Amino acid sequence: MAVQKSVAAHLKKSAAASRERVAPARVKQPSQQMKLPSSVVATKKNFSAKGEALLKGIEGLRLQPYDDQTGKAITSWVKGATIGYGFLIGSGDEWTTFKNGITATQAETLYVKKILPYITIVNKTLIVGVSQQQFDALVLLAYNIGETGFANSSVAKLINNPNAKTPYSSLERSWKAWNKSEGEINQGVINRRNSEWNIYLKSVYERW
Repeated sequence: MAVQKSVAAHLKKSAAASRERVAPARVKQPSQQMKLPSSVVATKKNFSAKGEALLKGIEGLRLQPYDDQTGKAITSWVKGATIGYGFLIGSGDEWTTFKNGITATQAETLYVKKILPYITIVNKTLIVGVSQQQFDALVLLAYNIGETGFANSSVAKLINNPNAKTPYSSLERSWKAWNKSEGEINQGVINRRNSEWNIYLKSVYERW
């Protein structure tokens, strides 16, 4: 898929640039090195086609601007101005660019721009390996709670270290603790968390 290739190319380019900037330090190698099992070594992953299809299906494709709060088409900027696959439109120049609508190709470009930071933060935060389904679920969680929220979450801490001290007795409890919208417990958010957890645990990709 073209969108996935664009994201993968960006991640590969960033990794290559980092290697060029940082000169490897000379270290004395021990005679024998302990090798960690591949399952506990973090490797960079991309959002899968199944994860992408689920997210796009939920967001829906709109080629004309609309209010994310009401779903109604708009002709002037409002705080929830949205276009494409749930891309929030900023005021000023960004609104001027998108106020007359976009093409499907442009929607794909905006989708990459929107999803990439969440793929990046999950890859950056994890220090252990996870399966593809688990990675997809984590990207969906980060997409909803934000980059900083994910990086500092008990979810990330418990995945990196199951024995980490958090307010929660399990990974599932820490995951589903993100159940509020605007400070109030919200059933839609609860449904979203349950869907993400089913992906993480059972590889069941179903919309909420």
